Amino acid sequence: MNPDGAGGPGELFLAQYYLDCLSQASYLIGDRTTGRAAVVDPRRDVAVYLADAREHGLRVEWVIETHVHADFLSGHLELAEATGARIGYGSAAEVDFPIERLAHGQRLSLGSVDLEILHTPGHTPESICVVVREQANGAPYGVLTGDTLFLGDVGRPDLLGANGWTADELGRALYRSTRSLLDLPDATRVFPAHGAGSSCGKNLSTATTGTIGEQRATNYALAPMTEDEFVRVVCEGQPTAPRYFAYASTRNRESRPTLREDDPVPEVRDLDRARADGVVLLDTRDPEDFAAGHLPGSINVGLGGRYAEIVGAVLKPDDRIALVCRPDSAAEARNRLARIGFDHVVGTVAPRPEVTATRLMPADLHRAPRARQVVDVRAASETRLGVIPGARRMPLPTLVSYLGELDPEVPTVVYCAGGYRSSVAASLLRARGFADVADLVGGFAAWAAAGLPVEAA
Repeated sequence: MNPDGAGGPGELFLAQYYLDCLSQASYLIGDRTTGRAAVVDPRRDVAVYLADAREHGLRVEWVIETHVHADFLSGHLELAEATGARIGYGSAAEVDFPIERLAHGQRLSLGSVDLEILHTPGHTPESICVVVREQANGAPYGVLTGDTLFLGDVGRPDLLGANGWTADELGRALYRSTRSLLDLPDATRVFPAHGAGSSCGKNLSTATTGTIGEQRATNYALAPMTEDEFVRVVCEGQPTAPRYFAYASTRNRESRPTLREDDPVPEVRDLDRARADGVVLLDTRDPEDFAAGHLPGSINVGLGGRYAEIVGAVLKPDDRIALVCRPDSAAEARNRLARIGFDHVVGTVAPRPEVTATRLMPADLHRAPRARQVVDVRAASETRLGVIPGARRMPLPTLVSYLGELDPEVPTVVYCAGGYRSSVAASLLRARGFADVADLVGGFAAWAAAGLPVEAA
């Protein structure tokens, strides 16, 4: 929780909850006098909001979604089940569960704290922003901008088409929506739904709060330009979205089972049977521990990184998963997968050092025979810094789709920026039958720091 927002002036309570692993922000807003509150864009494991609401004497009456999210499974159903709160979306939303359709300009009163709904289509057709005032007719304290306006960027309009809208049409709507936000006073605080690292944009700041005035002065997408220029500049150079985005977007529209985040994760009693049944072994340890010894065929995605997002890039939502992890991290590993809708965790398996993984130092790769295929799994924006000569560029979110372009019989070396994603990719290739796979310790950063040759991208 961000304690800066948890204060707020007067009767206003506003807390930000930021998940670094998904670059996702959600908010608890309440009136200290009346105790009435709303949660905006909640993650699926909702116990944190319930605990803080109890601590501060608040009762959650509203769950407001700024849009149908694609990058995580939202907790609107979990919160509604736990509190009886109404679920509010912009009036253009199409979902399979009961909602309150919020009109443009509609005010939701929590007492002296007032929430004004602004329709801001563009990232999606149903996108809204929420203006927060301490008093109904007072100056805005802040605006929750969802994926319409980020710090340093705007939401991408090309991510998913919806309701017959094209990326061009959504982009033009986004141009008008973002300009309408500039009508707010410069001092208005901006509380976005995402920060740096999110695939929902390409230039997001590491900051998690800002002001309208700061964005007016520094955000490239808010600079004076025509609608045509805006659509072009915003759509070009966007990162490759993980494969699970389309799935999560669909699940967020559905009436689905709710998460029981406190349930224990059982042990897998018969590992051989699980393997025979097609269960995927997901090793959640750090790359160094994985390389030192692991179960054959397991895929390494460490909890220390962008765990759920990376799993969503290399596995399928319907994959049955056994978590290879310590018992004390099993619930966290399961719940973080649930945040993207990967609900088929069958249990846990204790790590076993049955095989090791090859990891090369930059000098070792430089001296290695040329009869190797080298694969760069960084994003396109990262390869602009250069690539190792001869490397094939296959961003990790696309790797599964292009495995057929690689020869499983040729020795393969995989690298990324620092070594986390390369361990994921190398383990995936081994699990898919590639006989000789290594990853590069320290990634491209270590290669470049060693003064080894770099090829222009």
